[in-house]
Amino acid sequence: MLLSIENLKIGYNRGKEIVELVRGISLDVGEGEVVGLVGESGSGKSLTALAIPQLLPTPLRVLEGKVVFNNTDLLRLSERRLHSLRGGDIGFIFQDPLTALNPTLSVGAQLVDVVKRHSKCSTRDARTRAVRAMRDVGIRSPEHRFHSFPHQMSGGMRQRVLIAMVLLGKPKLIIADEPTTALDVTVQARIIALLRSIRESTDVAIIFISHNLDLVAEFCDRVVVLYGGRVMEQGASANIVEAPRHPYTRALLECIPRITDDRGALRVIQGQPPQNPSSVAGCPFAERCARALPACETDFPDVVRGNTEQQYACWNPEPLRRETNVG
Repeated sequence: MLLSIENLKIGYNRGKEIVELVRGISLDVGEGEVVGLVGESGSGKSLTALAIPQLLPTPLRVLEGKVVFNNTDLLRLSERRLHSLRGGDIGFIFQDPLTALNPTLSVGAQLVDVVKRHSKCSTRDARTRAVRAMRDVGIRSPEHRFHSFPHQMSGGMRQRVLIAMVLLGKPKLIIADEPTTALDVTVQARIIALLRSIRESTDVAIIFISHNLDLVAEFCDRVVVLYGGRVMEQGASANIVEAPRHPYTRALLECIPRITDDRGALRVIQGQPPQNPSSVAGCPFAERCARALPACETDFPDVVRGNTEQQYACWNPEPLRRETNVG
């Protein structure tokens, strides 16, 4: 297993109280596998991702758990060792490429810096590799664009520069944190096609984070559904979409608009996610769930393994059936 996250808890101190935002997440990513993390804002997706290379912003910290990458617990590494992994074995594609790139340097200079940080080579060789990487991710006239500043590029082109930057480190794992959110649908499709091509040509593992369950299921091998800092359900993409067991997963699917939909107004999940997940004793989705039982308010259920290798945490799961009006 390339990456194994075990009972990860993330939080911060508020006076004498510890507030937990991620409450015991466990998941695995195999070599060459694409795993999607999906859920509403505040579910714990990005915090889980940032905890892998230890990039959590202050005052957040890992309270408990393990993050084992390539047989090494990253939570026990020195800052110097982590620095060599970031941008090398572990690449991170951020949501907003404009803020992720340095506005005072040309994109070429930033790419050259990445090359020289992770390999011993001359500036000329680094430049050659940077231009090649720009061409590989579909940037036209890379020799010309090499001198451009981030603000002179479109959002889609900036995202391609970030992807080129990640690939120059020759990663074993790419973490893509909502990389298509700020882009229009046409550019989104091109970025997804690029990531798929990279996966097929390099066999790199990818953690793909999104609030769009349809997109995650279409691109990823497996899906992990998060809510309130906990794993609600996880399993093969086809199983999650065709036969969701957790009511939250089904609610996410029913909120996706379809061309053939005749339901009128768009569906929404009534209510709001908990602001302080650690204050919830039971299932964090209980207050918004039509299938909630009294036990849901007081106790978080043990994870159940379904017949199709799905895992879900629910006292009253959706019946095991395959719907034709959801997918």
